[in-house]
Amino acid sequence: MTAALQSDYPPESEWTTDDLDALPEDGRRRELLDGVLLMSPSPTRTHQSIAGRLMAALDEECPDGYDVTQAVEVRINRTRSFIPDVLITTAAAAAREPSKYEPHEVVVAVEIVSPNTRSIDRVLKPALYAQAGIPYYWRIETEGGELEVVTYRIDAVNEVYTETGRWTKFVDTGEPFPINLPISRITPRVR
Repeated sequence: MTAALQSDYPPESEWTTDDLDALPEDGRRRELLDGVLLMSPSPTRTHQSIAGRLMAALDEECPDGYDVTQAVEVRINRTRSFIPDVLITTAAAAAREPSKYEPHEVVVAVEIVSPNTRSIDRVLKPALYAQAGIPYYWRIETEGGELEVVTYRIDAVNEVYTETGRWTKFVDTGEPFPINLPISRITPRVR
């Protein structure tokens, strides 16, 4: 067990994925940003409803060669590790039944913006997912009660994402496979 786990203090240098692996499986969402441990609060019902509905909707349209899942870790390197809300991966990678994916196995990373993760989901994660070479990024905005899905494609030369659409009624894109998804399909029920 690492020194970070033997006391209430972080490691002397930086957190690594080895430190993450040594932590207990307690359901907490832990991510690494350049050796800094990030812990997010539990997601809201609305957040989880969107993630579950999106995963189910994408899975219905998902052709052979791809797989759809949610909240599985993507290990970018020893000091960077993120957990996208929804992922589309290669079917070959999913066949391993992984608890962690490598960036080259991820085709689309989706983040649902929450009030306490706005900057991370809008600025930080897309920049780092692009640097890692993940081909597509989707951001789901929830402010004001109406959903907006913003889709991006990587510019691999410059390692940045280029916006490909802002969708408020339907996500209608051919990338990475033909998707025609009514936004109402992923909008949580009002209780």
